[in-house]
Amino acid sequence: MRKLITLSLIAVLPGCAASETKPPVKAGIATVDVRRTPASTKALDEIAASYLRLTLEIGTHEPGYIDAYYGPPELQKAAEAAPRDKAMLLTATRELMAQIDLAARRLSDPLERRRAVFLRAQLRAAETRLQMMQGTRFAFADEAERLFGVRPRLKPLASYDPELAKIEALVPGDGALADRVEPYLDAFTIPKDRLQKTFDAAIARCRGRSMAHIPMPEGESFRLEFVTGKSWSGYNYYQGGYHSLIQVNTDLPIRLSRALDLGCHEGYPGHHLLNMKLEEKLVKGRGWAEFSVYPLYSPQSLIAEGSANYGIDLAFPESSKADTERDVLMPIAEIAVPFDDRYWQLLAAIKRASGARLTIAQQYLDGVIDRPTAVALTQKYMLVSAQRAEQSVSFTDQYRSYVINYGLGETMVRAHVERGRPSRDEMWRRMAKIVSEPTLPSDLLAR
Repeated sequence: MRKLITLSLIAVLPGCAASETKPPVKAGIATVDVRRTPASTKALDEIAASYLRLTLEIGTHEPGYIDAYYGPPELQKAAEAAPRDKAMLLTATRELMAQIDLAARRLSDPLERRRAVFLRAQLRAAETRLQMMQGTRFAFADEAERLFGVRPRLKPLASYDPELAKIEALVPGDGALADRVEPYLDAFTIPKDRLQKTFDAAIARCRGRSMAHIPMPEGESFRLEFVTGKSWSGYNYYQGGYHSLIQVNTDLPIRLSRALDLGCHEGYPGHHLLNMKLEEKLVKGRGWAEFSVYPLYSPQSLIAEGSANYGIDLAFPESSKADTERDVLMPIAEIAVPFDDRYWQLLAAIKRASGARLTIAQQYLDGVIDRPTAVALTQKYMLVSAQRAEQSVSFTDQYRSYVINYGLGETMVRAHVERGRPSRDEMWRRMAKIVSEPTLPSDLLAR
C-alpha cells in the first residue's frame, strides 16, 4: 500500500513460484505477429489474458483489491457486468496455475520464463486472497508468505529496547519517552499554508535526482492532492498514460521529514516511476497487458513498497537528505533550522526501532494481544501519540500482513542494489532493472 513506514527485518523466502502473463489485448500496446510467435509464448499469452480478466473479476468482490488498472475500459466493464462468484474464481485461479506450470516448461527465453514465474506467484496470492474473502484465516507469517512471497522472521519486542535507550539519551526528561519525542518533533510540523510549496519543492528534487539516472517517458506527470479520513499517510493512484494522482493525508499534522520521504516513495523513484516503467517497458514495449493491472495483495507489492522506501536513501544518500531539508525545505516551510544534528539523529534512531511495528502487527493479528495493547505498544516502540498509534493500528486492521512490504521490502531491495559495493551509477542501474522487469522477491536474493 502506500502508507510510508520502515521496518528492520530478516526474511526467509519460500520456494520459487511460477508465474504467468497475458496477451496483447490493450489499445496502444505493442502488437505481436501471431504467425511468428512460438506456441509456448502464445499459450502464455492466453493464460495471461485469462489472468487479467480473473483479476478484474476478483476486484469486484473487494474494494481496493485492484490498486491500478489502465487497460481497455471495456475489459473492466465486462468483468464488472458479469463477475463469477468467489468459489468459481478460486477454481479458475487454480486451473490457471496448473496451465502455467505446463506452459512454463516449454519457454526458452529467460525473460519469458521470468514472466511465467511472476504470474504464477501472482496467482498464488490471488488464490490466498479469495480464500480469505471466504473466511479462511492464516497465521500472520503464513498469510504474508502466501500473499507477498516472503516469510518474515520477527524479532522480539525486547530486541528494540536498546534503540529506545539511545532515543532516551537524545530526548532526556521525565515521563513516557513518547510524550517527550512527540512535542520535540512537532516543532518541525509544516504549517498548512506551506504544505503545497514544501511538497512541490521536495518532489521536484526527488524527480531531478531520479531523472539523472533513469529516463522518464515523455509527457509523464502527476497531480498532488491533500486529503483526510484515511488510514495511510500517502498514496499513489497510478492512472496509466504515465500519470499518477498522489494524495497526502492531513488528518494528523505533517512533519518536515515526510516531504522528501513521500516525494520519493509516492513519486520518484517510487511508485510513480515504477508504474511508468512497467507500462513503458512491459505493457507498451512487449505487449504484456497483464502488467496493466496491479492487484494490491500480491508479491508485486513487496517490490513496489520496498523499492519506494529504499528509493529515499538512493536519491538522498548519506547527509544529502538532511542538507536538503536544512538548506531548502525548512526555509520554504518557515521552520526554524536547528543548531545541531539532534533532529536527524533522532529520526535515524526511530527508524532503527521501527521494525517493532511488524512484531506488534503479528501479535495483534494472531490474537496474542488485543487492540488496546497493540495501541499502547505502538506508542512505546514507534514513539508516537495515542492518535498516531490508533492510525497505525487502523492500518493493520485494514491491510493486515501488508505491513511487511515496507521495511522488509526495503531491506531486500537495499541488499540487492548494494551487493558487492557497486558504484552509484551501478546502483541506479540495478534499481532501474527492478522497476522495469517482472521482478519477484526471490529475484533479489544473492545467486
